[in-house]
Amino acid sequence: MKRILVSIKRVVDYNVRIRVKPDGTGVITDGVKMSVNPFDEIALEEALRIKEKGLAEEVVAVSIGPADCQQQLRTALAMGADRAVHVQTDAIIEPGTAARLMHKLAEREQVMLAIVGKQAIDDDCNQTGQMLAALWGRPQATFASKVEINGDQALVTREVDAGLETLEIDLPAVITADLRLNEPRYVKLPDIMKAKKKPLETIDPAALGVTPVERLKAVKFDPPAQRSKGVMVKDVQELVTALRGKGLV
Repeated sequence: MKRILVSIKRVVDYNVRIRVKPDGTGVITDGVKMSVNPFDEIALEEALRIKEKGLAEEVVAVSIGPADCQQQLRTALAMGADRAVHVQTDAIIEPGTAARLMHKLAEREQVMLAIVGKQAIDDDCNQTGQMLAALWGRPQATFASKVEINGDQALVTREVDAGLETLEIDLPAVITADLRLNEPRYVKLPDIMKAKKKPLETIDPAALGVTPVERLKAVKFDPPAQRSKGVMVKDVQELVTALRGKGLV
């Protein structure tokens, strides 16, 4: 079975203005719109395109988190995923835990490819894909901007500081999706209705032999400093004088 595993993380929608709780213990999520992590959405779109080319037989979406994550999994099913797996837990999920759970599922499902977003927009860790490849003992290609599947190999173009780099890796493998890999499709109402009938499995982390462990603790959250108003100057000389007064020139 040529199967692709895709991660789906529930995050605050990227259009929402983030507000920090008054006591600094986190960000306000009550009544806030939640969505699929944009990079995971791109990863899912790429998996669906690979399947539509006849190079894969099934796309499985996976989300780790509380019961509310099923909303995002239904979105993934509406986009075209064949089925979903929800690892339900209220524990804090760090990249290491997510990678271990994805590893167990990759082995259970016998996947040929695991595609994850390069990072989540809530913590920006950029670690899960790399950790998954290490645990799985399989090749990885990160920051992918183009993916081509050729038999038992994948040709991946990735974005690096110096430009573009092309890697040829053996499958099974792990690929992390970058912003320019594709543009996710728009979900239509008929697809949303069909998604309600697709299988969504709910399991506990213990069923996969993994116990979530919190290794890092956020001590305090602070909002970014407010921008000060700009200063109007009459001419270049006044601008230079003002910059010198601030020690900038």
